[in-house]
Amino acid sequence: MKDDAHRPPEYDLRPEILERDCEMTFVRVSGPGGQHKNKRDTGVRLLHVPSGTVVMASERRSQVQNRKLAFERMVERLAEKMHRDPDRIPTEVPHSAVLERMESKRKVAEKKAGRQKAIPDE
Repeated sequence: MKDDAHRPPEYDLRPEILERDCEMTFVRVSGPGGQHKNKRDTGVRLLHVPSGTVVMASERRSQVQNRKLAFERMVERLAEKMHRDPDRIPTEVPHSAVLERMESKRKVAEKKAGRQKAIPDE
């Protein structure tokens, strides 16, 4: 197994753990929705303290809906951060491919050699 220095961190995405790890702030937002949206702090900003990830939701007029949306976004963002591509298994170049490449290079070299000016004999 390769060294663990390049391994992404693991975060617990269970709702009760995620709520404990996040700091939630409510903000007043603008935009369509009029008074219903503007008279309360309906926007929700979440900060996941262990990772420093911040997400915000302010599309809905309801704080409860925005809170739910923010937690869904946080789960998606943390899942992206935890994603790790599988280790690559290096393969060798087949012998036939090496021979093909060498033959191609030989032909190009012959072609270029034919372009050189002939040096007269003294």
